[in-house]
Amino acid sequence: MMNLKTKIRAFPTIPNKNICVPIGSMLAVQYFYEKLNFSDVFGKHKSRGLDLNSLLIGLVSYKLTENFSIKEAGKWLNQKEILDILNLESFHEKVLYRTLEILGRNKEEILSDILGNLFSVYDFEETDINLDWTSITLYGTKSKLGKFGYSRDHRPDKLQITVGVSELKKPINIPIGVTVNKGNVLDLKHFPETYNQVKSKLKKGSLIVFDKGANTVENIKLIQEDKMTYLTSMKLNSSDDKIIEKFDVTKAEQIDSEKGIYGIKIVKPNSIKYFYFSESLQEKQLEAKARTVLKKLQEAKEIQEIIVKNKKLPKKFRINNELIEIDYSFKTKLEELSDDEAIELLKSSIINGREGFFCLKSGKNLTLEKALEIYREKDSIEKIFNSLKNEIQIKPLRVWSENSIHGAIILGFIAQLFISLMRYEFEEIKHKSTKFIKKSLKNLTLTIKFVKNGLRNYIFANFDKINSLIVTKMGTIP
Repeated sequence: MMNLKTKIRAFPTIPNKNICVPIGSMLAVQYFYEKLNFSDVFGKHKSRGLDLNSLLIGLVSYKLTENFSIKEAGKWLNQKEILDILNLESFHEKVLYRTLEILGRNKEEILSDILGNLFSVYDFEETDINLDWTSITLYGTKSKLGKFGYSRDHRPDKLQITVGVSELKKPINIPIGVTVNKGNVLDLKHFPETYNQVKSKLKKGSLIVFDKGANTVENIKLIQEDKMTYLTSMKLNSSDDKIIEKFDVTKAEQIDSEKGIYGIKIVKPNSIKYFYFSESLQEKQLEAKARTVLKKLQEAKEIQEIIVKNKKLPKKFRINNELIEIDYSFKTKLEELSDDEAIELLKSSIINGREGFFCLKSGKNLTLEKALEIYREKDSIEKIFNSLKNEIQIKPLRVWSENSIHGAIILGFIAQLFISLMRYEFEEIKHKSTKFIKKSLKNLTLTIKFVKNGLRNYIFANFDKINSLIVTKMGTIP
């Protein structure tokens, strides 16, 4: 056999001054910035120094390209080629922090103007909305907004803020408002601010969908006074146990045969309860509680063994605080019970008979199937939160003043708004994730080729199905 030697074809590798920069995100940002007339929204808040609109186009473009920190954004934007595209002069990174301060200082007017321009440009066919709230980890201790609270970011050791988002629901799925509050503010207290921010643009009779955490008499009254209606979930309580006792799947309406979901409607003078039972949910909840039972049994056995051997209790069972001194003794029931009896005792305290049941409440008369479908569609706002946090990457916040925190959130909100508008305008990418849209925009590059006499040639490359849509929509590339 003859050994064949393969060799990569040689290409000339003479160093040159040619430069390649990602341009797709800038084109997309510029397109929506101009379409929504954001120059008027932001231009009035800064008259001297560098152009605020150019800085914002650059910052939002950076959010959709690299997006590490304001400091790194300063380095990225200060590349000569980027400065030329944005028509900016070289600047210190402090300018970007001052930009965030300007956004935060004028947050109410800016968000109101964004909302107004959005609705003046787009004639949305429906104005039903989803409302939801999340928390974002905050680095730094100077801001009064930073408080300890229930952490959705799984960082209870860090200060946080809470953020509310309002979204035009399916099939539109566009965020139209954002509110920021202290990190220990509960959803039920945050609700009025988030709702009031956008209600002026909602048509009478619009449906407001939100979770049980914001379900209070006061919040529902607020909606009804504005001639709107609502759909929310309810916490099950002792009064619902009577309904559960009498619930008969053979008499209930079947909603989903695959998951074994059945429901009944309970009509009251001012509202309707949609009461459901799910066989698959019951199975999952019982499995989870079974694991809890076994865990508690194992813990009790560990403690019982320690008591028998007269050893010191492990740290995981003690109060772990140097400022607290306490003497305590333990006695388990395992001396009197067999394992089976212990398990039955635990089951009776953990399993309450509500497993598999859940309830929705509305001021609108819907079918059982439609009410459940609408409420399930609320997970689209969870996708917005995931996009904001993990793709737009507004977390963790590394700015400290209250205004700069608001400014950073507004910046992330604008980036998410533009991504959502791309999905709304282009049917081909309606179901594409933020990650893939960002990647496509970043792939579109501008190569600046230097030729003799200081002349330059500009070459666009790496077009694909997504970024080509933006360029085609714009008609020309500036």
